Amino acid sequence: MHTTALFSIRLLPGNKLVKWAWLVIVCLFFVPPRADAHVANQSYVYFRILQDSIHGSVQLTVADVNKALDLGLVNGMTEAELRPYMPALQDYLRERLEISSVLGAHPITFTDEIITLELRNGYVVGNGFTLGNTPSVPDALNVRFNPIYDVDPTHRTFALIEYNWKAGIHDNESMISLRFAPGDDGPKVLDLSDVSIWKGVWAMIVSGMYHIYIGLDHILFLIALLLPAVVHRTEGGGWRPVERFRPAFLYVLKIVTFFTIAHTITLSLAALGLVSLPGYLVESLIALSIALAAAHNLRPLFQNDGMIIAFVFGLFHGFGFASVLGEVGLRGEFMTWSLLGFNVGVELAQVLIICLVFPLLFFLRRTWLYRYLLYGGSIGLIVIAMYWFVERFFEVNIPVYWIVEGVKGIFQ
Repeated sequence: MHTTALFSIRLLPGNKLVKWAWLVIVCLFFVPPRADAHVANQSYVYFRILQDSIHGSVQLTVADVNKALDLGLVNGMTEAELRPYMPALQDYLRERLEISSVLGAHPITFTDEIITLELRNGYVVGNGFTLGNTPSVPDALNVRFNPIYDVDPTHRTFALIEYNWKAGIHDNESMISLRFAPGDDGPKVLDLSDVSIWKGVWAMIVSGMYHIYIGLDHILFLIALLLPAVVHRTEGGGWRPVERFRPAFLYVLKIVTFFTIAHTITLSLAALGLVSLPGYLVESLIALSIALAAAHNLRPLFQNDGMIIAFVFGLFHGFGFASVLGEVGLRGEFMTWSLLGFNVGVELAQVLIICLVFPLLFFLRRTWLYRYLLYGGSIGLIVIAMYWFVERFFEVNIPVYWIVEGVKGIFQ
């Protein structure tokens, strides 16, 4: 094809590739389940290290609590049902959990936080606590934790740092720091000295990148913006391939920068508690942003290709990212550093995706395959996004196989 020639994209009714292109994308809905941290016959103490205080929780299975105290707890009890039993459990734990440091003994004060978890191996109950005598956070804690051993010598207990921003630890449920067993006479040392601002920032950068790669809706929105990036829309409704790689690539980076600026604004406002939107509404608008960005590829919705879409809908994606900051267990400290690191991670992940996808699109831009990618891919994105929108906005669960079977009936 001549470099100045124009081409128009048309859906060919008989072509199976276009008809089934979006069905492949539907398969991306399925993700592996998350593994549980608890197993039967084990107890856990979690520590949350803040700038000027230490908090935590102790968690045991219902079966183990009944072994030790014969309280008659049953699986599935609510917090209200458990509350009358908590004083007895708290007294027992005070005897079995001792914490000290160079500052002296750290008395344990149990809070109103009652923990109830349903896991594959049974039910877990627990109680939150705070440590006294913490004018500052020491470099190490001496921990002794020996519940259940007298009635079950096979029992094992563990200590974990659930949260420590300066150590780069957020919402940890798998990295065990200390292990206890019958016969452990003295306390064990929980090291808290390996901390720095850089570790905290780096953890947030990694978190930002990770939540782009697991956030399928954010990736699909980015792909919707990338699909038309290697062609120019003409006045007649067709497309003209771009001539040079570098200007087109820089234009894509500019679009993504607009997206980053937008979600940084709302992410900061939400993280600081200045603006709040219902979660279902945010997730619904994110899904709608994918549909509109993809629809813009089929028929122009805005005069400025990409820029307005990236900025306006980037605002809603920022609220979605704010919920992620809550999920990783941030406590409101080091918020400026956290926002900086998270946004850098998001931007790096987006640039990496662009570096993988854009050269391929540029290489294919003059071929028939690109035409089907642009048209069929946009249609597929609209279908998936509207599926998400209906589920999220109306808070219903629509099995994917219903859609697959319905589409099969249409195309057969």
